[in-house]
Amino acid sequence: MKLLVIGSGGREHAIAYHLLKSPMVESVFCAPGNPGMKADGISCVNISEYAFEDLITFAKKEQIDWTFVGPEGPLFEGIVDQFTQAGQIAFGPNQAAAQIEGSKLFAKELMQKYGIPTASYASFTDQSAALSYLDQQSVPIVVKVDGPAAGKGVTVALTKEEAEKAIKSAFEKDSSQQRLVIEECLIGPEFSIFSMVYKGKVCHSLPARDHKRLLDGNLGPNTGGMGAFAPVGDISEDLYQETLRTIVEPVLVAMEKEGTPFNGVLYTGLMNTAEGPKVIEFNARFGDPETQVVLPLLKTDFAELINDLLHGRETQVEWMEDKACLGVILAAEGYPAKPIKGIEFALTSLMDPSMKIYYAGVSSYKPLISSGGRIAMITCLADSKDQAQKKVYQYLAEQDLKQIIYRKDIGSFLLKS
Repeated sequence: MKLLVIGSGGREHAIAYHLLKSPMVESVFCAPGNPGMKADGISCVNISEYAFEDLITFAKKEQIDWTFVGPEGPLFEGIVDQFTQAGQIAFGPNQAAAQIEGSKLFAKELMQKYGIPTASYASFTDQSAALSYLDQQSVPIVVKVDGPAAGKGVTVALTKEEAEKAIKSAFEKDSSQQRLVIEECLIGPEFSIFSMVYKGKVCHSLPARDHKRLLDGNLGPNTGGMGAFAPVGDISEDLYQETLRTIVEPVLVAMEKEGTPFNGVLYTGLMNTAEGPKVIEFNARFGDPETQVVLPLLKTDFAELINDLLHGRETQVEWMEDKACLGVILAAEGYPAKPIKGIEFALTSLMDPSMKIYYAGVSSYKPLISSGGRIAMITCLADSKDQAQKKVYQYLAEQDLKQIIYRKDIGSFLLKS
């Protein structure tokens, strides 16, 4: 098979890399990809992930068997709809179903209607009404900007002043169109589950845990993610099954009933509260950086699994439940607000086959030059989380990483919020 992956980050590097490992796959193209992918034999195509017509033309010319859409932006813009209309197979939700991530309000109203456990909330289109509501609430509290926000539209406010600032900032940008969701702050350890879905057939991943705060000790601003690991030891099998039964499966049924059936990858972000698992958010695609630690644990041939889903065949998915994978993100100084670009750096070759580097914001591979906030992720697959953590940090300690930052405590503690 010849496959196309849409996107350019570490998530897409992991997707393309694991698809290419399959004996069923002849070649994997990534549009636009990044230079670091080329070292793994992935063919980068200089076409923007939003240039749908050009992507379709390329897929037809190269006789691509199917396309895997990585990032949320093209999904919100209707890439799957356009591929389908052009007779091309694309794995991902259509524009209507992608609202589960694209609109916080859509997701909250869906959960409220179908009794899916989540935080209590109120929505606003008026700044003064939002501020009046805030006055009556306790902190911490969560302020979410409705609409696509690339993972950066959420403020977990520890003080009223912080929440007020988030509300005012949102309405300053576009007061006429803005909608906000203000919700209670759930307390407990976080975890996430990926569900690969196509026309009613579903395969669930092991639970993973992302570390979103910039600094050690879970401090500093929220980011796109500074590291992750899977599976999650404090999430028992009973809790995992309860989550599938009370949250993941009901939301897929709800989407079907609402006339927006979900196909592709549903990311369910969760908090294990004192009252049981509750939804923090849904995403309409694989998470980044969780993908980079989940896919290495997949025993099943990844390309075969997606291919079987797309063609309505029976699917079975097996995971390495006796292994663990952990990864640490390297980011440019100044991330997430104003990351420095153009940092030239070097990473020594990995001698250990259990370790892998997934590249993201790089404009050049030899030499390595940064082009974005999150630059790369160093991962390790081992017999335990502690073993994987030790190997990753030993490797990082040996690197000369001027102007590059990373957390020193990925996998070391429970994330409470």
